[in-house]
Amino acid sequence: MKKLITFLVISLLVLMSLLACAPSETTLSQAPQKQAKIQVKTVTDNQTALTQGVNHIGFAVSDLNATTEFFTSILGWKEVGGDPSYPSRFVSDGKIFVTLWQTSKDTVAFNRKTNVGLHHFAMTVPDLETLDELHAVFLKQDNVEIEFAPEFLGNGPTTHMIIREPSGLRLEFIVPGGTRRETP
Repeated sequence: MKKLITFLVISLLVLMSLLACAPSETTLSQAPQKQAKIQVKTVTDNQTALTQGVNHIGFAVSDLNATTEFFTSILGWKEVGGDPSYPSRFVSDGKIFVTLWQTSKDTVAFNRKTNVGLHHFAMTVPDLETLDELHAVFLKQDNVEIEFAPEFLGNGPTTHMIIREPSGLRLEFIVPGGTRRETP
């Protein structure tokens, strides 16, 4: 009975957060595309996708408190739920919903070149100034590793950076298009 109640509470929290989150205006065909040898097939007007966007993404994390703190205190997200018996916490920026699940202490760090799984999680930031501000904040964090500072994606003008947050998740922060600048 307790498992059923926990499941229903989690389901209700996910549903409530989705209702509060506005869907993204960007479609796959509008997304910025890297000028490389990567071929991206998009859904055309004559096709209908069988899915309706991302519901949520769940991350297994090695330090639930530090990762929750990263999303809420550094990125300004809100904690919108969780399940202490699992343990888990749910966070949202108002547009995307993320579930964080505590792993056991016997974890192995993800290696994007040798493991199957999520390569990285990319979040859009509104402008280059915000990206630079985030970079400055990350430089001051002992538990955040900057993989690379803001730079052009391909030939630009899209600019991005990738970090590893306290549990080791690879997070990308990206400003699509925007004003081209000489040195990101």
